[in-house]
Amino acid sequence: MAELATLARPYSKAVFELAKSQNRLDAWARMLDLLALVANEESVRLMLDSPELSDASKAQRLVRICADDIDDRGRALIELLAANKRLALIGEVREQFDALKALEEQVLDVEVVSAYELSEAQAGMLREALQRKFQREVNMTSRVDTGLVGGALIRAGDTVIDGSVRGRLAKLVEALQRA
Repeated sequence: MAELATLARPYSKAVFELAKSQNRLDAWARMLDLLALVANEESVRLMLDSPELSDASKAQRLVRICADDIDDRGRALIELLAANKRLALIGEVREQFDALKALEEQVLDVEVVSAYELSEAQAGMLREALQRKFQREVNMTSRVDTGLVGGALIRAGDTVIDGSVRGRLAKLVEALQRA
C-alpha cells in the first residue's frame, strides 16, 4: 500500500496543482471520484488487469465509459497513467488529491466510530472540540460499531484517537505485560 501511495504522489500533486491554478478543484474532485468508482467496478477492474489488452486500449475503453463526465484534461490523465502503466493508481490518486484539497480548504474529514449512536448534542460538542484541536473546519461522519462495548474511535486524517473501552483495555494489557 505504501508503494501505491509513493507511485501515485507525483500524479496527485500534478493534478492538484493544475486544478488549483485553474480554480477547478471541485470539478477535478468529481472527475477523480467518478474515475475511481468506475475503475473499482468488477468488470472494469478485470479489464484494467487484463494482460491481453494494451495499456492504450485500456485507456481508450476507460475514456469511453466516462466520456460524458470527464474533460480533455481528465482524458489526458488517463492516457498518461496508461502510458506509464499506472492505471491501477486511479483510486490512490483520488485519495491523495482529496487530502490535498481538504488541506487547501482547511477542512478535515473525521470519522467517529462509537459503541452507540451519538446524539446531536454529543456530535456537536465533539465537532467543536475537534475543530479547536485541529484548528480546521471538520466534516464529521459517524457510525456505530457494537463491538466497541463503549467509548469511541476517531479517525482524523492520519491521526487516530482510540477512546474505546477495547482500546483502553488493550493498552492496559500491554502495560501489564511490560511490567
